[in-house]
Amino acid sequence: MSLAVVQPEKYEKQLSEKINQTQIEFEAFDIPELEVFTSKPEHYRMRAEFRIWHEGEHSFYRMFDPETKTPFNVDSFPAGSEKINALMTPLIKDIEQKEVLKKRLFQLEFLTTQSGEALVSMLYHKQLSDAWQTEATELQDKHNIGIIGRARKQKLVLSKDHVVEKLTILGKTFAYTQVENSFTQPNAGVNEKMLSWASDVCKNSSGDMLELYCGNGNFTCVLAEHFDKVLATEIAKTSVHSANENFDLNNIKNVEIARLSSEEFTQAMNKEREFKRLKDIDLDSYQVSTIFVDPPRAGLDKGTEALVQRFDNIVYISCNPETLHDNLGSICETHKIERIALFDQFPYTHHREMGVYLSHR
Repeated sequence: MSLAVVQPEKYEKQLSEKINQTQIEFEAFDIPELEVFTSKPEHYRMRAEFRIWHEGEHSFYRMFDPETKTPFNVDSFPAGSEKINALMTPLIKDIEQKEVLKKRLFQLEFLTTQSGEALVSMLYHKQLSDAWQTEATELQDKHNIGIIGRARKQKLVLSKDHVVEKLTILGKTFAYTQVENSFTQPNAGVNEKMLSWASDVCKNSSGDMLELYCGNGNFTCVLAEHFDKVLATEIAKTSVHSANENFDLNNIKNVEIARLSSEEFTQAMNKEREFKRLKDIDLDSYQVSTIFVDPPRAGLDKGTEALVQRFDNIVYISCNPETLHDNLGSICETHKIERIALFDQFPYTHHREMGVYLSHR
């Protein structure tokens, strides 16, 4: 894992640089005032992964300098949640005492929640035995965590493969199953702010919502209450399963989910192809007023870009301002930016998360 150098005293300065950069990049679109959402300057990451290095009797967490790629040992991780930091030293001390746990262990991955739940994945260059399972179960019970062992073609879940994160959005609490090894928003505090912003821009909506790239239902659960019905799409099976669990957890009844990529869904909407995965969904029954997109770093392909322009309102969450800028070049021919936001999901790095709300001209 590479290191973002956490320097709380420099947080405001680096945020100011991101704000200025964003305003300059997007000024050609005649944007309203940029809404800015800050991160905690420390302990903001709910996930972390570390290489493990063994020297003699001792084992160490190892990270890499982002510039030089030089490895160095660490015993704390200021960007990581307080739970990650509380576990790091006692966990590695216990592991190095047990040869069966230590031998050929090359990586530890932490997934934590704001309420202090933790899941730790232990990755090995060896097959895991019954003896490993016995010792790992003791370790799990001692530290009150979940442990998963992984090796080539082997995965041992000792108690559970997920944590349940609780997020508070505009005074209401939502629960999310977050499964090991699947995508979740790493900065829970900023995620709450993103969800609150998206809920606020949709609060006076009517009709139905279409959502592309819904993941584990992170936004869907919060936004569903503002619409009559929601049709969400997601291609990854694990995420579809998690999303359906999260709809149940939050008692959400007005969402259907289709396991399709955005390209496939565009083909279905254009009636270019029929999909068995849509056989129980009547696309024509939806009166979509708003489309919500949260695409990968590559942004929207040309077909999806044209699809979003059909709808009155667009909510676009972006993890890559460059591809967002490219997409807006086309989208702003038909739509006007009503609100624009910067979310500092990844402090001390060049990464910026953004939100844009557009209405039809």
